[in-house]
Amino acid sequence: MKVRYFPDTDTLHIQLRDAGVAETREVDENTLFDIDGEGNVCGITIEHAKRNANAPMFSYEESPVSTFR
Repeated sequence: MKVRYFPDTDTLHIQLRDAGVAETREVDENTLFDIDGEGNVCGITIEHAKRNANAPMFSYEESPVSTFR
């Protein structure tokens, strides 16, 4: 997974996995899902990321498997 923030456009892109994008679906006016050829989400784009996702500030935390369901 790769998380990229583009300050010039205030856009956050989360690449969930390296796959070819077959389609981009608009969830709302600020959120886009990249879909691969098999219908799986492979990326997420968030426009106006400072306001909508508190970008570029974020944290990463790995949770133990036993607490994730």
